[in-house]
Amino acid sequence: MRAYDFTPLYRATVGFDRMANLLDRALTADTATTYPPYNIEKLGETEYRISIAVAGFTADELNVEARDGQLVITARKADTDESRTFLHRGIATRAFEKSFQLADHVHVTGASHADGMLHIELERQVPEALKPRRIEIAPARNAESKAIEGTSKTVEA
Repeated sequence: MRAYDFTPLYRATVGFDRMANLLDRALTADTATTYPPYNIEKLGETEYRISIAVAGFTADELNVEARDGQLVITARKADTDESRTFLHRGIATRAFEKSFQLADHVHVTGASHADGMLHIELERQVPEALKPRRIEIAPARNAESKAIEGTSKTVEA
């Protein structure tokens, strides 16, 4: 894996620290962790869903938290039933923490847990001040009539 140095980016920009940190984390993150498996779906123009396979976990053992532009999902198995003896244990119920970096103005609107899947609903909510707006163009006043009015006043004076 190639290491990238973002020092020139920090030196030449102001206010882009979050972007540089995001790039740095993305390039240095361990991408080999595939547990638990998940999907990211785009449902509409501004709606998204993250679906995570959480077989073996109850809703009480899962925690979904949005903080500092990140979505953090954690799971801790509450009961450890020692009385059970497994001949084969293929359903992983190990604790995990999965985080997703959220873009500006993306907010969590809900979460549901059903059939071994955790679904997290997201929506991009751009403030009105940042949305594109149409500027009405007023009809131009006749420039020739203004010029004529201006010259006629100077002629009279």
